[in-house]
Amino acid sequence: MPVLDYDLAATLDSGQAFRWRKICDHWEGVLGAHYIRLKQTPDGILAASANPVENWDWLRHFLQVETRLADIVATFPTDVPMTAAVNSCPGLRLLRQDPWECLASFILSSTKQIVQIRQIIGLLCERFGKAIPVPAGARAAFCFPSPAQIAAASEADLRACKMGFRAPGLLAAARAIDSGTFDLESLRQLPYAAARVRLLTLHGVGGKIADCVLLFAYGFDSAFPLDVWVKRALRELYFPKRRVTDRRLEKFSSKHFGPHAGYAQQYLFHYMRTKLKPSTKAKKQQG
Repeated sequence: MPVLDYDLAATLDSGQAFRWRKICDHWEGVLGAHYIRLKQTPDGILAASANPVENWDWLRHFLQVETRLADIVATFPTDVPMTAAVNSCPGLRLLRQDPWECLASFILSSTKQIVQIRQIIGLLCERFGKAIPVPAGARAAFCFPSPAQIAAASEADLRACKMGFRAPGLLAAARAIDSGTFDLESLRQLPYAAARVRLLTLHGVGGKIADCVLLFAYGFDSAFPLDVWVKRALRELYFPKRRVTDRRLEKFSSKHFGPHAGYAQQYLFHYMRTKLKPSTKAKKQQG
């Protein structure tokens, strides 16, 4: 897949998705029923699947290789913090994920570090997902379990995947979707504010989780997830030596970062998490 201005490592390891791992010079992960290997090349991204693929459009869509990144970055404010964040990881993209997997993953992310989220999701997929073909020598891999597969489980079954208090929220969401009470596809037809309100009706879904899903699964670029990392970035980079409330941060972010505020948020998140050596307190939390 030929593409310019794409940093595969930053994109896959920036807290958007949790089923990718680096193996030597490539990345391995699962998308749908495909075990995928991705490798950055001078001209783009080389992809390989463990099973035959005739049309790769689904992968192009997931990776958003056709997005004109320069046009998006050009809408960001040109202040010192934003410029530093962009320069620290040029080529960082937003992925376009499956809505159910994205929703479930971020329900499981609450107050967890990324390494712990990956562990929980790995156990969930292993115990409830369908096994898929893998290359020779690779470890076993599994599809992300469907809402129906999760809905059929008990809360105790889910807690066995080390998700703790997040189990009731995941189970409630799966059952609402499986029963037809909640329609994830219908969110595509709603404006951002209405889609957000709809997501907030799900047990275990707060503002940060709703915004992550709307940004990473549906492409609502105005969504601006405010987790612990982003709040810290805003406070330290934009309001140094001042005490500001979360409400003030919400108001500031909704106006300051432009039409692609969610993209700007991801640069600030990755910059704060990887470049500025967060404090011990911040390290203990994911969102």
